[in-house]
Amino acid sequence: MDELPEFPRQVLEVLREPLESRHICISRANAQVTYPADFLLVAAMNPCPCGYHNDGTNRCRCTPPQVERYTNKISGPLLDRIDLHVPVRAMPIEELQSKPDGEPSAAIRARVRESRNRQLQRQAKPNSELSGKELKQRCELGDAERHLLAQAMQKLNLSARAYDRTLRIARTIADMVGEEQINMTHLSEALGYRTLS
Repeated sequence: MDELPEFPRQVLEVLREPLESRHICISRANAQVTYPADFLLVAAMNPCPCGYHNDGTNRCRCTPPQVERYTNKISGPLLDRIDLHVPVRAMPIEELQSKPDGEPSAAIRARVRESRNRQLQRQAKPNSELSGKELKQRCELGDAERHLLAQAMQKLNLSARAYDRTLRIARTIADMVGEEQINMTHLSEALGYRTLS
């Protein structure tokens, strides 16, 4: 979904149930039907109505209330159900034209397959499907990690849902690098993906 805040709020709020439960229930006067709805939501939005807020060029003429109104079109409960929030800065023309060498897609695909296989061998399901009880078993944290997560929860005012999602992401990051235990690096990176919450 491009330009996420431009969608009507009632359309966005309807996404909350299938994002959480992976099914959708259609109710009519004389019938109710439930359909599977396991999907990947990828959404993009600008930082403000004009798109230039905090880009370092002073082109943005949006007032703070305009920026707040724009970003508040996405409710906290919907943001809470989106696992990764990734801010993307504008690229200078020099960077766009230099075309730096990136990692080949085949290498990334192989690493993702390894990570997924590791998850399936450990728990017979991907990390995204771990229940709260399973999270406690599979995402055990050390004292330092527990302390960091508790501080982040308080400072960022994260919900219990965001807590669980952060653990799932940290577990996946650890799996991507082949680590059995979630450490501070994995947890810090996972918390970095909660920037819009």
